[in-house]
Amino acid sequence: MKDLYRMKQEMYRDYSPKEALEAVKRDGYALQYVKEQSEALCLEAVKQNGDALRYVDERCLACAPCKEMTVAEINEALGFDVRIVKERTQ
Repeated sequence: MKDLYRMKQEMYRDYSPKEALEAVKRDGYALQYVKEQSEALCLEAVKQNGDALRYVDERCLACAPCKEMTVAEINEALGFDVRIVKERTQ
């Protein structure tokens, strides 16, 4: 029996950009399985689940224009509040 990770990886492998967008709108974690990420796709994934930020490909970030933002501006862009922490507490 295949493990869940491999099943999900195969499930999203051949998605078109439109299908991938719909998938991350439903589940931001789906971003980890999308090979061809775009700025819009990554933004939707993070809007759906802020923790999806960990799966944003560095190449996607490199092509986006850099912009300094305040935490308030980030909150507004994402549509929910974020906190900046030094280390994650459990």
